[in-house]
Amino acid sequence: MHKRHAIIIGGGPAGLTAAYYFLKHTDIRPIVLEREPFVGGISRTMNFDGNRMDIGGHRFFSKDDEILSLWRELLPEQGAPAFDDKILGRESVLTDGGANPEEVDEVFLNRRRVSRIFYRRKFFSYPISLSLETIRNLGLTEMFSIGMSFIGAKLHQRDERTLEDFMINRFGRRLYETFFRDYTTKVWGRSPQEIGADWGSQRIKGLSLGKTLIDFVKKTFGFKDGAGETSLIERFFYPKFGPGQLWEKFAAEIKRLGGEVLTSAHVKSFRVDANKIIRAATVETAAGKLTFPADYFLSSMPLTELADALDDDALPARAREIAKGLPYRDFITVGLLVDKLLPQNHTKIKTLGDIVPDCWIYIQEPSVKLGRLQIFNNWSPYLVADPQNSVWLGLEYFCNAGDDMWQMSDDDFIKFAAQELASIDIIDAADVRHGVRVKVPKAYPAYFDTYENISELRAALDDIKNLYCIGRNGQHRYNNMDHSMLTAIAAVKSIATGTVTKADIWNVNAEKTYHEGKQND
Repeated sequence: MHKRHAIIIGGGPAGLTAAYYFLKHTDIRPIVLEREPFVGGISRTMNFDGNRMDIGGHRFFSKDDEILSLWRELLPEQGAPAFDDKILGRESVLTDGGANPEEVDEVFLNRRRVSRIFYRRKFFSYPISLSLETIRNLGLTEMFSIGMSFIGAKLHQRDERTLEDFMINRFGRRLYETFFRDYTTKVWGRSPQEIGADWGSQRIKGLSLGKTLIDFVKKTFGFKDGAGETSLIERFFYPKFGPGQLWEKFAAEIKRLGGEVLTSAHVKSFRVDANKIIRAATVETAAGKLTFPADYFLSSMPLTELADALDDDALPARAREIAKGLPYRDFITVGLLVDKLLPQNHTKIKTLGDIVPDCWIYIQEPSVKLGRLQIFNNWSPYLVADPQNSVWLGLEYFCNAGDDMWQMSDDDFIKFAAQELASIDIIDAADVRHGVRVKVPKAYPAYFDTYENISELRAALDDIKNLYCIGRNGQHRYNNMDHSMLTAIAAVKSIATGTVTKADIWNVNAEKTYHEGKQND
């Protein structure tokens, strides 16, 4: 009897989740084709002499019970203090019967989320709140102006056509211009006036200055009301050795269950018949070009590349034009191993070496191109070879492939990054021990140029009967990791039930209310 097969393009969170679900819930055999020599995509972990780098920073949290159950299925939760908590006598959030991270490697740590903004050589809470710290750092006059601007924005709401409109409606013009406008331009290389409001609904959700103030008051007086907005979640799960540990476990389980995961397998083209059904994919591998026929094709490859790989007659010219014009933001991260940090830890949170407790810091100093700074010691002490005597940093730069930053040599860029960090008084350049650079193309799908017409491209792709677009790049949507996984689950369920429409797959994280309450179904 013929067994059905599915080809899954991309071995990131979406692709691996799809393969795992096929094996656990259907009789369809999946084959994952990953272009890179590793799995995990941007969620991978890289190891440099025992110092592990999380590319981009990946907190594991979700309001969807199915995703939480799936994570727990692969890695157990922490049941005993981690190395730093034990050394510092710091309170841990533990699960009864959970794993001891000091004894086993396969474990989800439960970590405290601390993220702040660094601006004017001072730390501000993230998200911005009307706290005493903010008032002290900005001054009463500036805070009064921000408050009046916020009231004005609420009284005169703008039609939300751009990201600038979206942010001003929620924060007021003064706060927008202080904390959001220039940083957004640094991240995306475009003014918020040129970016669609959809970006805000994807990443900022229901957060506003008013809701942030309400959250601050609730915390101050001890009220609890669920998990709050996505950006306000204060704890998260994290694999002991970074996010790549989970995806490597996924890949191992897929192989154990009878699926295949092929790395260094670059999909070059698809053969599509006259009935708009993909019959096979042509793949470039170390063994040469191979052809993979299948019943179903799930793609997490960038839509620009997917459209280019499809037969000429598979998409109308208009859809190809939209796909070709979709923009991306590329990414460079530099790992710096340093002896110490210069900023003092003025929080009440104890840390190894008394470093600042932040997982990452949003760098809003206008004098540098640096966008964010990760402190890997605070993500997991096990990411760092010697967490008591060194600090392992990730400096994140947003760029376009081919620009001046992208073309700099590794050595020159590492020196440039270290100098930038020293120039804003975060490190002393003399304390740098070692540095590495990693370049990630098409890291972030962007919301401008032909993106405003993406619904036409989506409709054309949906006409290809056995093609399912999943994941961040597969849908050109700036999804969180759990949402990428949910698109994969929705695709598998659609195939398993014979559902013709693909709306449920595209609708993951598309509704503005999605993050406002815990999902139970």
